[in-house]
Amino acid sequence: MTVDLDTPVLDNHLHLDPRHGRGMDAVEEFAHLGGTHLLVVNKPSWLLGVEADEPSAFRAVFEETLDVVAEATELLPGRAWPVLGVHPGLISRLVDDRGFTPEEASELMRGGIDVAAEYVADGRALALKSGRPHYEVSDAVWDASNEVMAHTFALGAKVDCAVQLHTEASEDLTDIAELAETEGLDPGRVVKHYAAGRLAGPIPSVMSETDRLVRAADSGEPFVMETDFVDDPDRPGAVLGPKTVPRRVRWLLAEGYDAAVRRAHVETPAAVYGIDTEATLS
Repeated sequence: MTVDLDTPVLDNHLHLDPRHGRGMDAVEEFAHLGGTHLLVVNKPSWLLGVEADEPSAFRAVFEETLDVVAEATELLPGRAWPVLGVHPGLISRLVDDRGFTPEEASELMRGGIDVAAEYVADGRALALKSGRPHYEVSDAVWDASNEVMAHTFALGAKVDCAVQLHTEASEDLTDIAELAETEGLDPGRVVKHYAAGRLAGPIPSVMSETDRLVRAADSGEPFVMETDFVDDPDRPGAVLGPKTVPRRVRWLLAEGYDAAVRRAHVETPAAVYGIDTEATLS
């Protein structure tokens, strides 16, 4: 029997890979435990066998993600939405393994974001993803990565969408919020994936571990919840599984955090992405 938690339940950031991973089995598991909505982020291009040398090469990655989202929507009491972009870790593959200069890598990645923005502009994708490496890199690579991120913010402002970020671990990313504002994007539409319970600057997408969630709930600030499920059979314990968000929602409700659950699964998604997780429940 499927659990009904009497609230929308959104996982803000996960990946689905029917070719190599669990695919729709993971979606069914999420829905069975009470999950209703998913934001499905395209897997890093190289993990889908795409070694891009021109922006149009990313289109195959985006199209595959749209197909996965359509399948997932059929299985959910709510729906799924695609989040498309270029993983910031690609810059290291391009520079370290393929001989690109940081400037050439930045140009290719910005072109990939341009292609992703086409999908947002025509209504086929909900948001963009970008960011910068979460590991040590040279100053040139760091600057090039920030250039890609700034470009993504400018496009987010142009096509009127949110931007999800992969970045270094930090509880103060006010520099990123300021960069978004400079590029014309409301920092309230910038989401830091894999966040801790508190964050200055962007909206935190909190990894669904109880200690992080309590900090987010007690903060009174906007937040969303995620698993970063990678759907990779070679990395089964790398991050949280698809059951986690609905289980943590049930736990939060049992602990009396009803207002925080509504904030994470109704109010913040509406404010950041413009989506209505209540109206889209069947």
